[in-house]
Amino acid sequence: MEIVAILIGLGPLLGWGLFPTVASKFGGRPVNQIIGATIGTLIFAAVFAAFSSNGFPTGMDLVLSIISGAGWGFGQIITFKSFEYIGSSRAMPITTAFQLLGASLWGVIALGDWPGVSHKIIGFIALFVILIGAWMTVWSENGQAANSKNLRTAVILLLIGEIGYWAYSAAPQASSVGGQTAFLPQAIGMVLVAVIYGLITMKKKGNPFKDKVTWLQIISGFFFAFGALTYLISAQKEMNGLATGFILSQTSVVLATLSGIYMLNQRKTGKEMVVTVIGLVLIVVAAAVTVFIK
Repeated sequence: MEIVAILIGLGPLLGWGLFPTVASKFGGRPVNQIIGATIGTLIFAAVFAAFSSNGFPTGMDLVLSIISGAGWGFGQIITFKSFEYIGSSRAMPITTAFQLLGASLWGVIALGDWPGVSHKIIGFIALFVILIGAWMTVWSENGQAANSKNLRTAVILLLIGEIGYWAYSAAPQASSVGGQTAFLPQAIGMVLVAVIYGLITMKKKGNPFKDKVTWLQIISGFFFAFGALTYLISAQKEMNGLATGFILSQTSVVLATLSGIYMLNQRKTGKEMVVTVIGLVLIVVAAAVTVFIK
């Protein structure tokens, strides 16, 4: 059972780790990527719901689940946009760091996490280490990348996108249903945001629903959905539990970064690779620290 639990816990490593690289590989504009990815997620979630006995939420639980998915859709649109400026291999560690910071601060402020002074000191040191790790992943040997206009633009975009990711993680906490039950309505919320975005951009940039690449991006949505579902299963008490499941899921940033470098030819020098790998390790280790502070 432990081996099965660990294998399921590593599902996000493959799903979330390859999702940004696959989406970037297929290409297209952010609108193509978000429409295809969310439709792929909806298909995956609908098939899972058809073969499970989790039921479908109603009332406020349904609303919160849809809001959660809509939040992710908004955040992912912004993230796809940031790929145009700095590539997925640099954007993913930054957005992961921001999501970890947002989730941790929300836990401290709203949920009473890190109750003692020593807990808060350790926690905020860990958050600072996460930021250092993220900075190391975009460090450039020639000293230009860390101060480039594109990087600043991407960081601002990813900060804005964090609002959506925060809603994605925070909304379910006010719901009384489990993650697997909320999975399908979350996917519905994602598609709603994607369709609205597609309709908004249609007037200026053409109809994204007619682009072949939009429908190819459905495959990238399968990767995201696989990562999301395996995380939800992994986080159950009878599997890995929330803390261990979360830590295992954060290993996805390593694959997302390295696959972007090698599969998308977002090359780095030898020194930059060493600093990047150290930065990734700092992010994952510091993320583990924030989870186990009691």
